[in-house]
Amino acid sequence: MTAIFITTNEATSILPGRGGLFGRLSDAFWRHPKLLLFLMLTPPLLWLGIIYIGSLLALLLQSFFSIDDFSGLVNYEFTLSTYAQLLNPTNFDIITRTFVMAALVTIASALIAFPIAYYTARYAQGKWKALFYLGIMLPLWSSYLVKIYAWKLILAKEGILTWIFEKLHLSWLLDGILNLPVIGGNSLSVSYLGTFIVFVYIWLPYMILPTQAALERVPGNLIEASSDLGATPRQTFRTVLLPLALPGIVAGSIFTFSLTLGDYIIPQIIGSSRLFIGQAVYTQQGTAGNVPLAAAFSVVPIVIMALYLWLAKKQGAFDAL
Repeated sequence: MTAIFITTNEATSILPGRGGLFGRLSDAFWRHPKLLLFLMLTPPLLWLGIIYIGSLLALLLQSFFSIDDFSGLVNYEFTLSTYAQLLNPTNFDIITRTFVMAALVTIASALIAFPIAYYTARYAQGKWKALFYLGIMLPLWSSYLVKIYAWKLILAKEGILTWIFEKLHLSWLLDGILNLPVIGGNSLSVSYLGTFIVFVYIWLPYMILPTQAALERVPGNLIEASSDLGATPRQTFRTVLLPLALPGIVAGSIFTFSLTLGDYIIPQIIGSSRLFIGQAVYTQQGTAGNVPLAAAFSVVPIVIMALYLWLAKKQGAFDAL
């Protein structure tokens, strides 16, 4: 028997390079894919670095200057006296008031959002789930200012809410609420309670959506297993649902807390004359012309949110975004 070996040498065919500028660029990007990635990322990174981070660094730098009391001009010498002014009773009250409002809005949004998100994640199907998303997203499509001014009319002394209380013969209840110290006022539209209501309404969708996304990822068999093992609904909620939904709640709280912390339009239109941080920044930078103090006020929410994001990261909140 004769074995015949046939050796075939196949030459690798290489296509010739394409002519023209675009052809040469295409060939260069194909040979060096990292070059294409670099060119694609450079413009947004420059925008982020120069416009966003650069402006924050400039703001931080301004906060270490001070205002000359005699001339009213900025004294470009390094000092911590501007930050010391934040500890004055008036300025510290502004920081405390804003922080408490942001915390209360976040807690209230979580309490309202959880049952809505749970029902949608567990029971809503098909067109009902589509209706849910439409109902949550539809308010976000309307103008921010239009919604605030609409609420101002609703909460006004001559508004529909007062009319409803009168028709239900509950005017005494509304008057009692308005007579409460701190949160009350002449009407809901000029009270902290009114500001709180509008904050919750405006930011509530940002709490519902991450919470609903977290609850969607909770396996139904875990809830059934908890029930089969004899756990009460309260125990199932505390030991199964809440720990698994907590990252979504914390993710939503990042939005509600930070947006409330920095907002100045809602307190400007609805609420009392007492300032929040956003209003203080606007007033000091514009009317008073005290840019260093405005910068120092602006640093406060940045520091608070940095600490809050660090805690949220430990809770795994970014996994639910």
